[in-house]
Amino acid sequence: MTVTAGLDLGSLSTKAAIVEDGKLVSFAVLPTGRGGAPVAERALEEALARAGLKRSDVDSIVATGYGRISVPFAHRRVTEITCHARGVYHLWPDTATVIDIGGQDSKVIRLGPGGKVVDFVMNEKCSAGTGRFLEVMARALEVNIEEMGELSLKARKGAAISNTCTVFAESEVVSLLAEGRPVEEIIRGLHEAVAERVVSMAERVGWQEPVAMTGGVAKNLGVVRSLEERLGVSLRLPEEPQIMGALGAALLAAEV
Repeated sequence: MTVTAGLDLGSLSTKAAIVEDGKLVSFAVLPTGRGGAPVAERALEEALARAGLKRSDVDSIVATGYGRISVPFAHRRVTEITCHARGVYHLWPDTATVIDIGGQDSKVIRLGPGGKVVDFVMNEKCSAGTGRFLEVMARALEVNIEEMGELSLKARKGAAISNTCTVFAESEVVSLLAEGRPVEEIIRGLHEAVAERVVSMAERVGWQEPVAMTGGVAKNLGVVRSLEERLGVSLRLPEEPQIMGALGAALLAAEV
């Protein structure tokens, strides 16, 4: 029996995945907080406890995400691009494109034979079109971020949002509220703005079908629907889209 672990230290959440003989057996998702080794340790221990395993049972650990360098006990560190690609390939080997929208960055990855990364584009300079962007908008609208997807689906049309810069978009949202626009329409407009930005990234890498979506924002059905409408495809959604990077890291740990 081979047991490996993957740790994905993101800006908002830290994920751990445990793989036993190529099969996901448990995972844990914790708020990153101040980040670093302590939260990685807690996530790993929680995932191991859920699997009924001990630290000594783990043969290899791979860390990924922006905080991967802060995990001293990892045997290897791999970029999140490679890990998300590996995680999706494990679920759907014929996937050609991966859209990942996380807390503070979004990326589109084009895959080749064997799930190898052929090309990718990443938005990491600002929070436009990311989970953080949607969090700020949720606060401005005084709604729970978990409710945004469902609310947007109630709108027949979206309010026009001309800018995905978080600061300017927030000002637009405040103005739209003052004009009396329904919250549902504003949220749908925000989701459409996010989708528009991501689709432009997808076009830069020459996206192809089938397309899978990973990251926490994949739980927002409003964003998913807007992306599907603009791409003209049905997105493949993992049961737990947030842990795909950690899953990919754990699978790669088995290949060391």
